[in-house]
Amino acid sequence: MSQAPNTSQQNDEIDLGELIRALWARKRLILGVTAVVTLIAIAYALFATKYYKTQSVLRPVAMNVLDELNASQVYKLTPDEALQRVGSGISSYEYRLAFYRKHQDLFGPDAISDDQTLEQGLNQINESFAILRPDPKKSDGGFPYIGLAYTYPWGVKGADVVNGLIEYVIEQERIAIAKDVEVIIQNRLEKLEQNMAAERAAYQADKQAQIAGLEEGDALKRAQLNDELSALRKQLRTRRDDRIAQLNEAILIAKSLSIEKPSTPSSLGETAQVPASGNVIRTEVNNQQIPLYFMGSEALEAERTALQKRRSDDFTEPRIAKIQTELRLLEQNRQIQLLKQREEEDLFIGDYAKWSKEAAALKALNLDLTKLELVNIDQQAIYPRSSIKPKRIMILLFGILGGAVLGVIIALGTIILAPRAIE
Repeated sequence: MSQAPNTSQQNDEIDLGELIRALWARKRLILGVTAVVTLIAIAYALFATKYYKTQSVLRPVAMNVLDELNASQVYKLTPDEALQRVGSGISSYEYRLAFYRKHQDLFGPDAISDDQTLEQGLNQINESFAILRPDPKKSDGGFPYIGLAYTYPWGVKGADVVNGLIEYVIEQERIAIAKDVEVIIQNRLEKLEQNMAAERAAYQADKQAQIAGLEEGDALKRAQLNDELSALRKQLRTRRDDRIAQLNEAILIAKSLSIEKPSTPSSLGETAQVPASGNVIRTEVNNQQIPLYFMGSEALEAERTALQKRRSDDFTEPRIAKIQTELRLLEQNRQIQLLKQREEEDLFIGDYAKWSKEAAALKALNLDLTKLELVNIDQQAIYPRSSIKPKRIMILLFGILGGAVLGVIIALGTIILAPRAIE
């Protein structure tokens, strides 16, 4: 019983040695399989479709490049914003589809099959594009960038695709910015026109109100002056009638006293007592008002006759002349005439000068955006010298290793299936 383990161990060692000798005896088979697999790997590496990779990197332009656009005060665009716009355009499916539609020849003859649409063909190609952006967790020297990488098979003009797509996006963004500027300018001009139209309407309303106020004031002043003139004339008429009545009464008294010539109370008394003889000159000082009939009937009748023949009393009152002068001045209001005769009414609008200046500046604005640099192409896409796949060295090594393993497996299979003498 103590000899059983030794016998088993000896049989195992003999089997392993026999296995090695059996494999060595089939070395040609193993080498042949290895050679065949290696040749297959070499053929695959030589005839498999080669894939290449190219890329382009964009960086922001200098601030002074966009100075003309920003100085217009119409559109503000920073270098970083311009870079982001172009980056968004490169990622845009719409831009890619438009570029793909115009430049299908760059993508090779197999870019789209007969049973595919443009969208389906582009969806396959889109998987080969990659947007390059700085890692937010890593510092990139403080300079932002955006890149486009493209992995393409042999027969595709990859560098032309990348450079062409970037140029197309930049051109489309230029056109978009130009349209934005045009729309902004047009909207501002329309806004200015609306403001000026509103101010013109307000000015016209204010002017009409001012004219109406002046006319109403003149009408009120004219009515007041006419009322005053009518009242004064009635007053003068009444005063004249009263004077005539006084004269009539004084004439009766004078005639009853036989006073034909102007006289005084003292002279009337002396005449009644002593007949007058010779030439007598009398002087009388009296601080009392002498009755009117002492003027004598002749003078009183003459004054009454004159008053009765009078057609107007206006000359007796200086205020009437002033009123008539004021009425003549009210016939034509020069301020109203000037308001109605204004030709350049816009000049009287408060903000007209400012708005006119702004509108003139917008109309004279001539921005040439056809050559506007939105980004700086830091690295342009070029055609690489070598492909990124298939990797020939790796395929050759895997072919040799795989062939050897496969050869050993086949050799082991033949050993297992071959009849063995049982000892």
